[in-house]
Amino acid sequence: MTIHWCGTGLSAIPGLRRLLQAGQPVTVWNRTTAKAQEAVGDLTQNIHAFSLEALTAVLAKGDVVVSMLPADMHVPLAQLCLEKDAHFVSSSYISPEMRALDDAAREKGLRFVNEVGLDPGIDHLMAHALVADYRASDAYDASNTISFTSYCGGVPKIPNAFRYKFSWSPLGVLKALRSPSRSIRDFSELRVNRPWDAITSYDAPLPQPETFEVYPNRDSLPFIEDYKFDPNWPVKEFVRGTIRLNGWADAWASVFREIETLTGPEGDARLKQMSDQFWAENAYDEDEPDRVVLFVDLIAQKDGQDVWHKTYVMDAWGDARGTAMARLVSVPVSLAVEAVLNRTVPAGVTAAPSDPKLVSEWMGEIDKLAQHLQIVTRA
Repeated sequence: MTIHWCGTGLSAIPGLRRLLQAGQPVTVWNRTTAKAQEAVGDLTQNIHAFSLEALTAVLAKGDVVVSMLPADMHVPLAQLCLEKDAHFVSSSYISPEMRALDDAAREKGLRFVNEVGLDPGIDHLMAHALVADYRASDAYDASNTISFTSYCGGVPKIPNAFRYKFSWSPLGVLKALRSPSRSIRDFSELRVNRPWDAITSYDAPLPQPETFEVYPNRDSLPFIEDYKFDPNWPVKEFVRGTIRLNGWADAWASVFREIETLTGPEGDARLKQMSDQFWAENAYDEDEPDRVVLFVDLIAQKDGQDVWHKTYVMDAWGDARGTAMARLVSVPVSLAVEAVLNRTVPAGVTAAPSDPKLVSEWMGEIDKLAQHLQIVTRA
């Protein structure tokens, strides 16, 4: 059995190093071997130039392929795993094309685990833990009104005037601002075409209370079922969203106005120009600490009064171990690889586990990665 870790970008290294240091049989693949050598050359010389052809030539039954490559490579790699009877792990969202491989993977007993990074990933674990906790509580009643929010984001540890800094090309962040979202607000579906039309304030229950700006991200609605909400629970609010430093909306107001006007190839070209400018002006300096915050909140109400309210709170920042983002994306990926090897996750296409034992084990490991992690009981 070999673990084929494909991609040694900024967010991949701590999890990869964790597997290598544990003595796991890992082959490292990257488009440029020099970058991989720089990242893990002190731990292994088993480093190869990535191509689908080269991987196909050596991939064997029972191997595990980890894709830390761009999203358009996940499905081709998973399809290769199907052909070769190998398992697959990625931190990315399950696309419809990935979901379509579920039956074939299950038939072959193959584990295709996705959504095991930070967001999606750690946020799922927190949500599963809170829902299980609520179900087991004395306050549980199927008729209680439920509100759920999950907000995650990378923000500068040392705030700047732009209220945001970039670890890599800003183009992805700018494109995300053109993506519509779907969530639930006041029992009704809320569709938003532009994130800045739905920015609200969030008071985080940190040891030193702090207010952030938040907005819905992507389509939250499928996660109501994923998080094992009963179909008959009255859901007042359900949103998975992005978090930014207070003052972000004002600092980015001119960006929002311009993005609204951009269309077609010319718009894409201008977006690339903006990306280059932001990278020049607002990239992290070398060794400057980043910060990651994640707040997952579940409230149950009866007759308008909170009967159960807990919030999972995580605050992490860059330190001697490297960036918080890299730790929190890649170490859960390495935990998923171990779960595949130990057969503690089911066959088929799955996201981060909901099994209480695994959730507890993984959160125990994540506790070592974040400077602050706790469940705050608020009712």
